[in-house]
This record gives sequence, structure tokens and C-alpha cells, in this order.
Amino acid sequence: MNVMSIEKIVEQALQDGYLTPSMETEVGRICDNASELSLEEYMALDRLMGALLTGEVIAVPRKQFINVMEELVLTEAIARVAEIEATSETNIDIGDIAAYALNRLPPLYATTEEGANYQRQRAKDELSELIGSQVVEAISRHLDRPQFFPERQALGKNKGDGVLSQVSSLLQAHARNFEQTSQ
Repeated sequence: MNVMSIEKIVEQALQDGYLTPSMETEVGRICDNASELSLEEYMALDRLMGALLTGEVIAVPRKQFINVMEELVLTEAIARVAEIEATSETNIDIGDIAAYALNRLPPLYATTEEGANYQRQRAKDELSELIGSQVVEAISRHLDRPQFFPERQALGKNKGDGVLSQVSSLLQAHARNFEQTSQ
């Protein structure tokens, strides 16, 4: 989505009847970065809130489905990376490992708990060896790669976050009933 003003986002939502997650994110970003909103922006937000309350605009949920493969790859990656980091000074970005492996594995989407359980069992029966080999390959590639673009910024990552924070963020995104603990 191109950068849009609050007024344009609200206009689009009213026209479509839907507020998408990316539209919601952009409104939040604008509000977070603005020292002060204009009267027009406040009026647009008020109109959007009214439309959401009356049902004229429906907020599309962030996720109505999950890719069970993400959970399975993340679990495998955390276990393998923990083994390496426990015996060496090497720091490995779990997100890099998971993304590499996921790009080489079939997705396993589900919309219900029953479907997710079915997909988990299917993966355990048919794909566990493949998942393990892709995670190992991802780690191997990660360890052998040159340090190009050291200034690259991970998605949704603030500077100074450590592995604990990476895992916490990944768990929050993928684990049901995750409870944040103080660090």
C-alpha cells in the first residue's frame, strides 16, 4: 500500500466497506509519528470510528487462518539454533533461518483448531525429515554467508533487541495463548 493520508484511507474504507490490516497499520503509523493531528484528520478518524460502530465499515481481522508450517519450522529452528549458540559464540537470527526454510517448504494452512491439528499430524507423518533438512540447510547458509548490508533492518525489529526479544516476538506472532513475561 502506498503511503496515504488518514483522510484518503478513511475515504477508501468508506468506499470499500472494509478497513484492511494494512490500512489500520498505516493510520496507526501516521498517528504515532505525528506530533499533532489536523482537524481534518480528527474528523476523518471520527467518521471512521462511527462507520466501524454502525457496521458501515468492517475491520478485517489480521488473521483468520494460520500456516502451521511456520510454527513447525520455528520450533525446529529454535531447537537447532539453541544447540549451536550454547556451544559457540555464534549468534544466529532465527527469523532468517525460518524465512529461508519456509520459502522451500509447502505451506500448511488451517482455519480451525481441528484443521491445524490435522496439518500438524500430517507434517509429523510426512514432512518432519524435510523440515529438519531445510532448517539445517538454512543454518548452514546463514553461517557461510558474507556480511553484506550490515545496516539491514529486520521487519518489526527495534535496534538493540536480542535473541530473547526475537524469540518473544516470533512466539507472540505464532503461539496461541502466549503470555508476555517481564524480562
